[in-house]
Amino acid sequence: MGRPLLRDSAKAAGIIDLDHLTRVTLGEKALASEVLGLFDRQAEMLLARMQQASPRDLAACVHTLAGSARGVGAWGVAAAAAEVELAAKDVAAVGEAVGRLEAAIRAARAAIAELLSAS
Repeated sequence: MGRPLLRDSAKAAGIIDLDHLTRVTLGEKALASEVLGLFDRQAEMLLARMQQASPRDLAACVHTLAGSARGVGAWGVAAAAAEVELAAKDVAAVGEAVGRLEAAIRAARAAIAELLSAS
């Protein structure tokens, strides 16, 4: 098994569950880096799609994002995505929920950039 992925990064560790990521990637640092990179690109792509999405398409985007976030241990993104799913039928609530999701995605992407630059 490879060494754990950047255990000393407190900021990133609070946003990405490194223990979970290590378990799902079987401790392989290269695989963890690849999975984080894929999630980062997917989050960027889905966020762009959400900006112009219909309510149905928005729900599909956030459902996909929630599953991917759970896979890498980005629990804040997963929770914010689930909140958008629940609010999707309420136009007023969905805007605020999407704002919180965007903030969670930005934080996760920053943490991923930190993790990948150090690996």
